[in-house]
Amino acid sequence: MKNYHFLIAFVLLSFSLAGCWNSGPDPTKEYNEDPTQNGTPEELGMTDDYSNTNRVIWQKPELVLDRMGDITDKVVADIGAGTGYFAFRLTPLAKKVIAIDIDRNLVNYIDSIRTVELSDADQSKLETRLADPNDPHLKPNETNVVLMVNTYLYLSNRIEYLQNLKKGIAPGGKIIIVDVKRHRLPQGEFLPPLAIRVPQHQVEDELEQAGFQLLNSDDTSLIYQYMVVAQKKP
Repeated sequence: MKNYHFLIAFVLLSFSLAGCWNSGPDPTKEYNEDPTQNGTPEELGMTDDYSNTNRVIWQKPELVLDRMGDITDKVVADIGAGTGYFAFRLTPLAKKVIAIDIDRNLVNYIDSIRTVELSDADQSKLETRLADPNDPHLKPNETNVVLMVNTYLYLSNRIEYLQNLKKGIAPGGKIIIVDVKRHRLPQGEFLPPLAIRVPQHQVEDELEQAGFQLLNSDDTSLIYQYMVVAQKKP
């Protein structure tokens, strides 16, 4: 069943993203610092969840999950869930996972394959939610941990977004942001243009401005990405 699922996913992505992957971003184009002015991730030359090749190797999902700590009794929000790369890994470990995305097709896709990816017991622990670009649609104090992978650079009004997001995090809850480093990277033809990537120090500054307390920053464990962990102040 797993192979069957991957075949279906490959066919679907091939039709919807035809030409985007191999062509990549136009090296002659000047990109605006405001990500909303540059087009969608697909138009910028990448897949919807960076699943181009060997992601399990360079993404090191187990390492990312480890940074989240013990989540057995936690509600986790996966913002920018895509095709569920992390959501399906998180669900067996957490009390509940909310897979959030602004693309209805991706939300429907996660719903359509949950029976293949998850056990009967775990399926009820995964909720999908359609959000707006400026609002994750979390209820007050609804989640204990927020994971945001390859998504932060596409947010506009990031400090305002973080302040809104903070309302949905329970006191003492954490946010883990994993995003692309802003310097030249090996084999980076599938990565977003350098001009629109958000530097790690800027993520740290914006989290603090939004009222979070920094806990840890790491730009060495992952090849293409940094990880920033912060906590909602009491």
